[in-house]
Amino acid sequence: MVTDQQVRKLMKLNLREKNLSVAAAKSGMSENTARKYLRRQRLPSQLKPERTWRTREDPFEEDWNEVKNKLEINPGLEAKTLFEWLQRTYPGRYSDGQLRTLQRRIKQWRALAGPAKEVYFDQRHKPGELCASDFTHMSALGITINGMPFNHLIYHFVLTYSNWETGTICFSESFESLSAGLQDALWELGGVPLMHRTDKLSAAVQHLDKRGRDEFTRRYRGLLRHYGLGGQKIQTGKANENGDVEQRHHRLKQAVDQALLLRCSRDFATRGEYEFFLRTLFKQLNAGRKQRLDDELAILKSLPARRLGDFTPYTASVRPNSTILIKKNVYSVHSRLIGEKVLVRLYPDHLDVWYAQQRVERIPRLRGEGNHNIQYRHIIDWLVRKPGAFENYRYRDDLFPTSRFKMAYDYLKTRHQNRAAKEYLKILELAAKESESGVDDALRWLMDQDLPISFDAVDMILLTNQSIPEATEVEIDAVDLSLYDTLLEAVEVY
Repeated sequence: MVTDQQVRKLMKLNLREKNLSVAAAKSGMSENTARKYLRRQRLPSQLKPERTWRTREDPFEEDWNEVKNKLEINPGLEAKTLFEWLQRTYPGRYSDGQLRTLQRRIKQWRALAGPAKEVYFDQRHKPGELCASDFTHMSALGITINGMPFNHLIYHFVLTYSNWETGTICFSESFESLSAGLQDALWELGGVPLMHRTDKLSAAVQHLDKRGRDEFTRRYRGLLRHYGLGGQKIQTGKANENGDVEQRHHRLKQAVDQALLLRCSRDFATRGEYEFFLRTLFKQLNAGRKQRLDDELAILKSLPARRLGDFTPYTASVRPNSTILIKKNVYSVHSRLIGEKVLVRLYPDHLDVWYAQQRVERIPRLRGEGNHNIQYRHIIDWLVRKPGAFENYRYRDDLFPTSRFKMAYDYLKTRHQNRAAKEYLKILELAAKESESGVDDALRWLMDQDLPISFDAVDMILLTNQSIPEATEVEIDAVDLSLYDTLLEAVEVY
C-alpha cells in the first residue's frame, strides 16, 4: 500500500529526476502507480472514500426508536438512566459493558438531531459605559488574623471595558455592604459609569412574585439615583451574563493565593494589615490597564458633592431585659436606656446606637439571624443585686469575657455551691469597674499558684498592684555544664 510519505517524496523527486521511472523507483512504487498519483495530485489518504457505514452491528438498533422517542420528550434524560430502563424492560438483552456504546450513540444524536443548545454571544464593551459587581467568598484561602480564621467576603467591582477592579472586605451580602462597597469603588475611581450590573442580590433586586412591583428595592434605587447610575440585573441562574466580574473573581483569588505564597504566611497581625495587602495587590493588578482606564476616565460622569451614608437607620425600643432587636439579632445596651427609644445606624460590620443626639454604643454587627451580643457591663449593676437570676440566665455564656472567668465560676461552683453566683458576679463587677485584663491576670496567677479563687483574693491583687509575670514569660533553670564533663569522663573510662 502506497503511503502519503511515498507520494510526497515522489512529487519532490519528479522535479529533480530526468524521467519518471527513476523517481518512481526511488519512491518505492511502480511507474504506473507514480503516474496515477502525479495525474491526480492527491495523497492516498485524500483518495480514500469517506466511511458512512458501520463496521459493527448496532446492538441498540432494535430499541433505538423507543430511546429516541423518550429523548425527544425529555431531552435532559441521561444515557445511564435510559440504559438502566432498557435493562429493566428487556432483561438479559443488554450487559453493563454496553453502556458506553449507548452514551456515544445518544451523544451523536444530540449533536445531529437534538435540541439547540444555548449560545453565548460575545459582547463589545464601550469605555465608561458599564461597571459590574458581586460578592465573592474568600474563606477557602485560609487567611487568619492574629492566628484566628478570618472568614469574610469581598465586594468586587469591575469596569467591563478596561477590567479595572477594586474590592472591599465585608461579612454578608447585605445592602449596607453593597452600598459601602459600591461607593468606595466609585470614589476611588473618581467618576461614575452609565450603568451598574449586578446579579439577583436580595439587597438590590426584589423577588418579583407580585405584579406591578419595581424590580429593584427602594434603597438600591435611591443609591443608583444619587449617583446617576442606571441599573441592570442578570437573569436567574445566568451567571455568564455577569461574566466579567465572575471571571475576575477567579483571577483575583488566584492572585491573592499566589501573593500569599510569596509572602510565606497567610496570617496578618491586624485587619488593617490585611486591607493594606489587598490594596497593594489591586494596584499591581491594575498597573497594566492604565491606557484603557484613561479612555474610560475621559468619559465617566462626575461624582456627586457627597456620598450617601453607608448605614441603614432603625428606631428600636429598649426592652425590659436591656436589649434591642435588630435584623432578628439581639444586642444589649446599658440598663439606663430601658424603656427608651434609640436610633440605630446599621453599618456593614458594626452598629451605632444613638440617644439624644449622642452616640452611646458601637457594637460589632452579628452575622446571620437568631444570634446575640450581651455586654456584661450593661447589666452588671442589677445582676449583682439579683444573683439568683444568673444560673439560668438565657445569655449566661456571654457573661464570661475570657475562658479564665468561666474556669473561675466552675471552681466556685465546686467549692461554694450556694454562693458561687454571688461571688463570681462580684468578680465580674470588679472587671467592669476596674480592669477586665487586670482581673483576668489575677485569675491566671491564682490558678497558676494553685491558690483559692475569691473576690477578696482578686481585689487584694488589684489593690496592692501586685506584679504578675506575663503569660509568655517562662522560667528555665540554669544548665550545669559540668554534667557534660562527667559524661565525657565516663566514656573515656569505658
